[in-house]
Amino acid sequence: MQPSIRKALETLGLPPLVTRREIKKRYRQLARRHHPDRNAGDARKMEEINRAYETLMEYVENFRFRFDEEEMAQQNPQAHHSDKFKI
Repeated sequence: MQPSIRKALETLGLPPLVTRREIKKRYRQLARRHHPDRNAGDARKMEEINRAYETLMEYVENFRFRFDEEEMAQQNPQAHHSDKFKI
């Protein structure tokens, strides 16, 4: 894993396997908590959160997806298994 990705995940408190939706949700939670205009938030912490979010979203935007059968089976094993029994 790239060090910048690892640091971004740590900053946002996210695990290595995460969806885009989970990244956005966590970012919004942290932004509400740390925004300098609310709750006496810390501007430096908010900058760190913003950088982490931008790093992850840039990676996600440029990620190349595999749609072959092996990858689909790994990502959704129940659907792959049930497809074998459809008539």
